Order: sequence, then structure tokens, then C-alpha cells
Amino acid sequence: MLDNIIKFLPGVEGPKTVVNFKARLKWTGMILLLFFVLGQIPLYGVSQQTYERFAFMEMILGSKMGSLITLGIGPIVMASIILQLLVGSKVLPFNLNTPDGREKFQGLQKLLAIFFCIFEASTYVLFGAIRPMVSNASMMLMLIAQLAFGGFLIMLMDEVVSKWGIGSGVSLFIAAGVSTQIFIQAFNPLTGGGELPFGKIPQAIVAFGMGDMGVAMDAIIPLIFTVVVFLVVVYFQGVKVEIPLAFGSISGFGRRWPLKFIYTSNIPVILAAALLANLHMIGAVSAGGSIPILGTFDESGNAVSGLLYYLTTPYGFILSLIHGTLTFDMILQMICYTLFMGIASMIFSVLWVQTSGMDAHSVAEQIKGIGMQIPGFRRDPRIIEQVLSRYIMPLAVMGGLWVGLLAAFADLTGALGTGTGILLTVMIIYNFYEQISMRYMEEMHPALRKFFE
Repeated sequence: MLDNIIKFLPGVEGPKTVVNFKARLKWTGMILLLFFVLGQIPLYGVSQQTYERFAFMEMILGSKMGSLITLGIGPIVMASIILQLLVGSKVLPFNLNTPDGREKFQGLQKLLAIFFCIFEASTYVLFGAIRPMVSNASMMLMLIAQLAFGGFLIMLMDEVVSKWGIGSGVSLFIAAGVSTQIFIQAFNPLTGGGELPFGKIPQAIVAFGMGDMGVAMDAIIPLIFTVVVFLVVVYFQGVKVEIPLAFGSISGFGRRWPLKFIYTSNIPVILAAALLANLHMIGAVSAGGSIPILGTFDESGNAVSGLLYYLTTPYGFILSLIHGTLTFDMILQMICYTLFMGIASMIFSVLWVQTSGMDAHSVAEQIKGIGMQIPGFRRDPRIIEQVLSRYIMPLAVMGGLWVGLLAAFADLTGALGTGTGILLTVMIIYNFYEQISMRYMEEMHPALRKFFE
């Protein structure tokens, strides 16, 4: 029955022929433009309200509250998290090493994502995160339908980028949202009626002109840590283990198979941050303590007690440390948040390896498929798998833990766009650069090719 349902799910058909770099770049650009346009289309019948309490969620989930893309990538990510947990715990016995198993997994993930489009849309409206101008059943149903439709559009746009563009739509939408926020937070010249601009760079310049060195340094420190996070991420993106390979039929020719230290890239942090953002969303829309285990929330939707209070980043931790205003609660928040991000990212990293074809068995089959072997070992995929097993799972554990801890540290510094946001964006852009330079160099214009060399 499940197979029959999956067959009738709407989706984007993949290309029948090879899609060149120019076409992929065009499709990626079109989807990115559409993403920004949808973010400017307000929901019909929604009341005017502020959404500051959802700012973190907007960046991590690639959403824009009150618009058609209010749900962002939330349904896709939640579907992925739940399926990974079910498959990793063997509740769902999918064999992801076979094409049929992977097809069922992807189909079920799409079905679950559609369910979460409807579920999350209903949650937003029924719990008051998105409020109608007129509180009646028909207007609430209209808002739910618009939100679910917007989430479904994001899902299809992700498929277009994955099949016809470069990279994935999930990563593209996160990078777009965070980059916009970083630019605004760095360069916004507006003062909002005060003496100082909102943007850190104009703020520092004006503060220097006024002779207020304390305010100027408070504006400069987040900029410095933004650059530090950028450099640290780029450095660790280049750390890798290289497995020597040789062609079995041609002596003297070989290559190296790179296994990155951050083996699963930014995926674990996306899943961990999205899980935390969704928990905060559930708590925020039920502000007042209707879910006691999560804690209680103030009118702005900020956790003031309970589990989520201690899983909230104490933004400005470094500035508080410098000014001597650090409290015991902030230290406890820092410890809990750091442990959560590190452990959650490590778990999701291991699950991602097992469900995405990055495990030792799948990589060994890839190496066998291109006719290569490890020098000094028999040409047997089981031998290759044994060698790869020494590296892949340890890298998944260490890389996932490290990237989670780095995200937590970056958040504590007060880096622009949040530490998690800038870490994800840098890794996304770096992976985008790597993918282009490895796969599409020969198709580029000579002037553009020099940039990627």
C-alpha cells in the first residue's frame, strides 16, 4: 500500500540527459530568486504582528515569518530527522544499500514532509504564532492552506535544485537567509530614532567619532569573531585523510580517495539546530507553560525556565565575560547548550552516514565500480570495506562532535548571523565551491575558470 501511495506523490522529474554547468547555474539562480520573491509575499488574511522571537528559527530554517515561506525547510528537516532515527534504530527495516531501499526511503521522506507541511501549518495557526485578522474557522483554514502550500513549494524547489541545479535547495535557502541577515547586521545604517546605527560597522564608526571606545569595541568584537569563525571553518574543511588507490588493470596509475575530517559536512548541525529551533517554536507558540517539560515562556516567546531555557544560547557570552557581568545561569546555559549541540550533531552524523550511502560498504562499492583497489590488498570490496571502516565511522563521530562544538562556540561569541548560521553558510559556500571546481571546471568560461583554479 505504501508503494502505491509513494508512486502518486507529486515531484520533480529528473533530467533524462546530462545537464551542463550553465543550465545548472541558471536553475539554481532562478530558484534562489523565487525563494526571495516568495519571502516578500504576505499571507492573505494574516494580522500584522512582529516576529522577533522567531529570528533564530528564520535563519536556520530558511523561512520568513508571515510570508508564503513561513515553514521554510522545517517539514523537510523534521521528516529527515524522524526517518533517520527510525531507520537507524531498525524500526523501519529499509536496506539503503539497494536502489529499491533508497527509493522507498526517499518516497517515505517526501510523504512525511507533506504531512509535516500540514501539521506545522496547523500548529502555527492554532497556537497563535500566525494570527488571522478575523478569528473564525474559515480564515484559520485559509491560513493553514497557504502555509502548507508554501511548505510544499519549498519542497519542490529543493527537488529542482537537487536534480537540475547545483548542491541542494535546503543548503541554498539556509545560506541565502543567513547571508541576508549578516549583511543587514553588518551594514544597516538606520538608527531607528537612536544615536547609533543598527549595523555593527556604521555603529563602530559613529561610536569612534563620538569618542565612546567601549561601544565601539562592543560593535567590533562580533565582527572579529565572525572572521575567526570563517577562517576556522575553512581550515577544518581542508583537513582530510587520503586513501591511496590504484587501477587494478593499469600499473603505475592511481589516485587518492579523500575522507574529510568533517565527513558529513554541515548536515549534522543543520539537523541539530533545526530540531532545537522546532522545539523552541513549539514552546514559543504555546507561551505560558502549556507544555511544562519544555519550560515557561515570556510574552516575547523567550524561555525563562525549564529545559529550553538551558538549551538557549547565552548570546553575548564573550562580551559578558569581558565586562564581568557573567552569571551562574549563563555559565550553566553555555554548558548545556554546548553539550546538546555536540552530542546531537555526533548522533545525526552517525545516522546520516548510515542512511545516505556514505558508509564503508557503499564507498567500497563505489571504488570497486570504477575499477580501483587499495595497493597491497586483494581486489575484493570486502577488504576495501574493512580498510575504510577504520576511518569512516571514527571520522563521522569525531567530525560530527567537532562541528557541533564549533557551532556552539561560534554562537557564544556573538558572531553576526548567529554562530550556527555563519558556520552553516561558510560550509555551504565552501561545498558549493568544491562541487563546482570538481565537476564543472571544463564547462566554464575561461575567465570564471581562473577564479576556481
